[in-house]
Amino acid sequence: MSTALVTGATAGIGREFAGQLAAKGVDLVLVARDEARLAAVAGELSGRHGVAVEVLPADLSDRAQLERVAERLRDAARPVDLLVNNAGYSLGSRFVDSPVEAEEQLLDVLVRAVLVLSHAAATTMVGRGRGQVINVSSVAGLTASGTYAAAKSYVTTFTESLSGQLAGTGVQVMALLPGYVRTEFHERAGIEMSTIPKPMWLSVDQVVAASMKDLGDDKVISIPGFQYKVLTTAGRLVPKGLVRRLTNIVGRGRGRT
Repeated sequence: MSTALVTGATAGIGREFAGQLAAKGVDLVLVARDEARLAAVAGELSGRHGVAVEVLPADLSDRAQLERVAERLRDAARPVDLLVNNAGYSLGSRFVDSPVEAEEQLLDVLVRAVLVLSHAAATTMVGRGRGQVINVSSVAGLTASGTYAAAKSYVTTFTESLSGQLAGTGVQVMALLPGYVRTEFHERAGIEMSTIPKPMWLSVDQVVAASMKDLGDDKVISIPGFQYKVLTTAGRLVPKGLVRRLTNIVGRGRGRT
């Protein structure tokens, strides 16, 4: 039986990954900061699907705690077949309005944790000749909407590069670029989203199911939702200056710049 490690596993996309993988009979290692919520999710999934669920509480902005997760991925005696780097959040404020410490912490979770855990997993997987990594990025990384977008741009480029480097090793790496997904993400960040048209919203089960299909199809980039496939394709033809202006207009409409 295979094992998947999912970060940010107690809510949103991470929680849905855990659920869909458990339904397929995959054992789980669940990572998140809230130990009580981790235990609740683990109990639910193991009871419903009969899979083994290990909980690993960790704040990925803390280097010592991040290293504990990396060590779990390096454990050859308990191999992880799929890593889902999903943990993330947004500050919901302008760069100049945020304490620099908060921006550094955001970077640690969105970028450094992805780097460290991808390295731990991929190195071990290459040694076994098999394994998969999904790095959850965002279509926001194709825009100019603050440090969250900048971090997600890194995740996408990093994943594409790593995929190329690992070609022929038996290890597959894919970036998932969701658009607007109905989770608690925006509410927790304090971002007003009422102006977003309903057709732009995706369900979390739709996003995860599409990404798992794309992983099975050996894709390097997964963009769930026809509307986002169209927008991202068209966006490549739009001048960067216009992208920046449109991003700023949308940001002001949601109370952000």
